[in-house]
Amino acid sequence: MNDELLDNLRLELRRGSLIVAVLAQLREEYYGYALRKALADQGMDIEENTLYPLLRRLESQGLLVSAWREENKRNKRFYHLSAEGEVILSQLLDEWRSMDASLNRIIGRAPSTSSVEN
Repeated sequence: MNDELLDNLRLELRRGSLIVAVLAQLREEYYGYALRKALADQGMDIEENTLYPLLRRLESQGLLVSAWREENKRNKRFYHLSAEGEVILSQLLDEWRSMDASLNRIIGRAPSTSSVEN
């Protein structure tokens, strides 16, 4: 098997998943390192050089809001979902569930209980 090909395909698959994971996690407020740790604790590892540009992009798209605050004598930038981010997350989760149900049908497995069919 071509390991490089598999790695590239795995990265493509993860890219969209990371966006959903970050938006979902930011229903609560986190600063960068704490967000990275919370995601990793749930099995979604993300490198710093991926996370911080993603956070800036999502904020520039209006999906996140951030504020600098001092915590433990250090300035940290805290992020959370904006109102628009909440709407988009809900829509993305609906799309995710629909795709999950479709993929389960395609590969021949019964949809999971969390899947919603259209």
